[in-house]
Amino acid sequence: MADAATAYDVIIIGGGPGGYNAAIRAGQLGLKVACVEARNTLGGTCLNVGCMPSKALLHASELYELAGKEFAKIGIDATPSLNLGQMQTAKADSVDQLTKGIEFLFKKNKVDWLKGRGRILAKGQVEVTAADGTKTVYGCKDIVIATGSEPTPLPGVAFEEGKVIDSTGALSLAKVPEHLIVVGAGVIGLELGSVWRRLGARVTVVEFLDAVGAGMDAEVATAFQRALTKQGMAFKMGTKVTGAKVTDAGVELTIEPAAGGASETLTGDVVLVAIGRRPYTDGLGIEALGVETDKRGFIGNDHLKVADGIWVIGDVTHGPMLAHKAEEDAVAAIELIAGQPGHVDYALVPSVIYTSPEVAWIGRTEAQLNEAGVAFKKGKFPFSANSRAKINHETEGFVKVLADATTDRVLGVHIFGPEAGEMIHEACVLMAFGGASEDLARICHAHPTRSEAVRQAAMGVDGWIMQA
Repeated sequence: MADAATAYDVIIIGGGPGGYNAAIRAGQLGLKVACVEARNTLGGTCLNVGCMPSKALLHASELYELAGKEFAKIGIDATPSLNLGQMQTAKADSVDQLTKGIEFLFKKNKVDWLKGRGRILAKGQVEVTAADGTKTVYGCKDIVIATGSEPTPLPGVAFEEGKVIDSTGALSLAKVPEHLIVVGAGVIGLELGSVWRRLGARVTVVEFLDAVGAGMDAEVATAFQRALTKQGMAFKMGTKVTGAKVTDAGVELTIEPAAGGASETLTGDVVLVAIGRRPYTDGLGIEALGVETDKRGFIGNDHLKVADGIWVIGDVTHGPMLAHKAEEDAVAAIELIAGQPGHVDYALVPSVIYTSPEVAWIGRTEAQLNEAGVAFKKGKFPFSANSRAKINHETEGFVKVLADATTDRVLGVHIFGPEAGEMIHEACVLMAFGGASEDLARICHAHPTRSEAVRQAAMGVDGWIMQA
């Protein structure tokens, strides 16, 4: 049993973006809080082996390709050589700084880090097993489950270090593959595939569906795939993987049309399985609470509440499996625990693919609006007509604004182009306040900037684009 010395207001299981934000917010609100995390560093998948290290490699590989292919066009003569070891070291240094930053914020906000693996024994009781096997039970009023997710394995294709890998393995390859086969044309597969293509690998993407970037607007997806193909990535769409054989030379992947048909063999030296992620609940002990997961492994919730004194946030529950969604869940759950009005609007969670160019979107797609029978107007503006994009030789892509045909309220914004992930946020703010396309069209934007393309697309909803 827990004694009074180990009693907390809140114990959070998991130290990723959901868990550490929940812990920090709880500390800010004066709650006695602890966060259980088994890794040697805080930050979860995102900071350690996900969002952050992948962005480090994306940035570095983009600079490498620019130096080799684009610098000469603007009068900079350079012949870059790849030092992959130093690139990996720089990535690791950045990750180290970020994880130490979370430790600092824990100390600043009086958050206890309980190092070990957490298991819920009963309402208000969490057992923590340390690395040496020592078990300690802690008491609390509320428990927040923030255990995140793990890569989804592909049936019939077993992981093997250096040959058949998940996203974590793809971040730490010791050499550039000659031929990298990526299974899955979603965010992770396309981002990591683009990293290794820029560094010299031949990349083939195998996707079960007929379109890249699941959930993306169809017009954007078509343009996006065309751009990646032009860059050198090959795609086998509407194709399923039926098996894999690891040999001394690499991996022989058996594939066939998703609709059925003759199989073929695709050979590469490395296969990256990136078909998505699944909730991580192994050993959590939720069964003792009478809590069940759905058939996909997600824990359901009622406004983030699972049962009396039990809350769930982030990838382990429903909603977009995104770090920033987990952060919103975290703040809302803790504010609800503290008696405040916490809330998350899942319709206003932006999505970004950090390739080059980037893709970002918020709200609904044309297909979703048509399916719902919503009449809408569309404004579209290409980056090829944007002054800053032209000057910077970044003219691939466009911005599309979808607005209600009657009220002009913006229902969706889709950006494919340079810095899309940064530009999407004015659309987020506009839609959060129920803004109209005319509101955005009449807000002065600095010239010359890429963000003028967003304004021009909003102007285009009513047909008054003013740049050629």
